Amino acid sequence: MPESRQRFLKLALFGIAGVILLALPQYIPEYHTHLMTTVLFFGYLGTAWNILGGYAGQFSFGHTAFFGIGAFTSSLLQLHAGVNPWIGMVLAGIVGTMVGLFIGSLCFRYGLKGPFFALAMLALAEMLRLVSIQWMTAKYPLGINIPLLEDSLLNFQFRDKVPYYYIILLMTAAALLLADALEKRRIGSYFKAIRENEDAAESLGVNAFKYKLIAMGISAFMTAIGGTFYAQYYLTLDDEAAFGVANSIEILLGPIIGGSGTVFGPILGAGILEFLSETSRNFLGRYSGVHLMVYGAVLIIVIVFLPDGILGGLKKAFYKISGSKQK
Repeated sequence: MPESRQRFLKLALFGIAGVILLALPQYIPEYHTHLMTTVLFFGYLGTAWNILGGYAGQFSFGHTAFFGIGAFTSSLLQLHAGVNPWIGMVLAGIVGTMVGLFIGSLCFRYGLKGPFFALAMLALAEMLRLVSIQWMTAKYPLGINIPLLEDSLLNFQFRDKVPYYYIILLMTAAALLLADALEKRRIGSYFKAIRENEDAAESLGVNAFKYKLIAMGISAFMTAIGGTFYAQYYLTLDDEAAFGVANSIEILLGPIIGGSGTVFGPILGAGILEFLSETSRNFLGRYSGVHLMVYGAVLIIVIVFLPDGILGGLKKAFYKISGSKQK
């Protein structure tokens, strides 16, 4: 299939999906709006992780560190300095980027990769979680509660869930467009070269340290912004919600299931996981823990039989049937 035709089809599908998603809240109950907001939220976070873990091949098991930094930064600035949450969101992204560049420079300079880099990121997240536990026990034993203000876009607070849905829809669309732009440019090719074989990429003149740091900075910024959205959506925050390891798992599972290193894989994975979670909870929730076992079993099956994710598997099947070479 010619590249121009592929791009046209992708844009057409993106446009049709956008129209459907824009109209969706008008025809579904509030609870389902909340579920769709959750899908888009984890799809957004998965896209942020995907830039570092999927495209650049640096598997992070501690992205909740940036998520928690973003949530705490904007919330504390709003509480103690009266900073508008939208400004706090940008500042949270900057702080998250600075931390990401710092930890990234240490890890990449000393050659940490693969499971060693994953464990280093997990250690960072766990260290921040332990620090936040001690600090919040003294300062906020009941958690951080963001005060209710006037219902408005400026205050980033709404009584209805629909405005939050549209905000995260816009954030997710921007993240997908960014991922698509990176994939089609030279920087995306450098990311993929580093992912496939870092030594070979460097032998061809690619500055692996530089481009891994770029991927880390972009990913950390986006993830920290996601933390601010979470804080404003729930208006409450504690150490486990901000830095808990469960967050890191949920962030990376979407891209892994949907297809890491693909534009739409994180969204597909987040939708499947949320549907699977809700369905198993509704039908098997009365049997304590059984729905979690079913959930885990399905995840294992997908990972074993589709190691490249659902979109990766479909892409391989398409190239195999068509007889063309995979790009």
